[in-house]
Amino acid sequence: MDQLIVTGNGALTGEVRISGAKNAALPILAATMLADGPILIDNVPHLHDVTTMIELLGRMGVQVTLGERMQVEVDPRGVHTLAAPYELVKTMRASILVLGPLLARYGEAEVSLPGGCAIGSRPVDLHIRGLTAMGAEIRVENGYIRARAGRLKGARIVLETVTVTGTENLMMAACLADGETIIENAAREPEVVDLARFLSAMGARIEGAGTDTLRIQGVRSLHGARHQVLPDRIEAGTYLVAGAITRGKIMARGACPGVLDAVLQKLREAGAEVTVHGEDIELDTGGRRPSAVNVRTAPYPAFPTDMQAQFMALNTVADGVGTIAETVFENRFMHVQEMQRMGARIQVEGNLAVVTGCETLTGAPVMATDLRASASLVLAGLVAEGDTTVDRIYHLDRGYERIEEKLGQLGAKIRRVRK
Repeated sequence: MDQLIVTGNGALTGEVRISGAKNAALPILAATMLADGPILIDNVPHLHDVTTMIELLGRMGVQVTLGERMQVEVDPRGVHTLAAPYELVKTMRASILVLGPLLARYGEAEVSLPGGCAIGSRPVDLHIRGLTAMGAEIRVENGYIRARAGRLKGARIVLETVTVTGTENLMMAACLADGETIIENAAREPEVVDLARFLSAMGARIEGAGTDTLRIQGVRSLHGARHQVLPDRIEAGTYLVAGAITRGKIMARGACPGVLDAVLQKLREAGAEVTVHGEDIELDTGGRRPSAVNVRTAPYPAFPTDMQAQFMALNTVADGVGTIAETVFENRFMHVQEMQRMGARIQVEGNLAVVTGCETLTGAPVMATDLRASASLVLAGLVAEGDTTVDRIYHLDRGYERIEEKLGQLGAKIRRVRK
């Protein structure tokens, strides 16, 4: 099992190129099964989760060819298996995204209940209720969702809570349904908008992407298309925090600043000078210690839960006291105990963490508990005295492409070793 060893090495400086968004690439790959012709997807990140999704599609009969420069060619015309087995789904929650396309295109699906990060309850009942409203017959038994339908029917679906994967699954299913589907309280995340763009490129009729109400007019078939995955806003935010926490100066290239407003605002509050140059973001701390910031997570366009752990790391060495309120997932403070091992002063009461900044942290062996917690521990290691050994980094590899190489380009002392 691999580990990362991070040695505090001063300010990070330089440029980093932002990869395609994992959380956009996964639903787009699932959506290729709706098409009746070949698909070409550009800017696909090379990540473990993406590899898992490609393997899952391959098991179903989809032909996937990996090209150069992060390009993936998909031919869905050979689908012969309508099941997503537990051994693949257990490692990645996004596997649930094949449910809607399979049911809409082939009238049948058998998908294992998903796994993924241990960051709290993320039930799939909203997916099931929505598909049932569209005419599907669904049973959950022996750990599997078993669904059947003729052609799905358009329906009005009001989601009880905002769910990104639920919105995506229902939007994909609605594209081939008979009539109009209205999804209210829909997720507004940029990755949902990117999926809508891809579906539209295939011939889907979707209105309202980026708002809380989606209207989808079902069509008989979708055709092949070409699409470029949008940049990963969480990866961009993570590297910008790396610059801020180390009192450095970095440029995030190809970062799509327009979807990072909440994160950039907090970086400015922390004292960094943040300048947008087209699709690039420059962060300059002037060598100053960051100021503590208060963060409250909420669905987009508010501050993203996937950046909460990184800003907690920033607050551990910031000047002052900052609070972190987590409102999206109830079990997403598991990195706190690991940061405390490094000398961080953090008190947790329910969904609120109060962080009192200290001048420096101390390197220690720490264990990653989920994807973004892994990144936060690496960030803490960048400003700790001595070595920080981050264990269980398979979480990290699910969402960050070559993180040790990219941080190394910015001057970090970080290396991957095998236990």
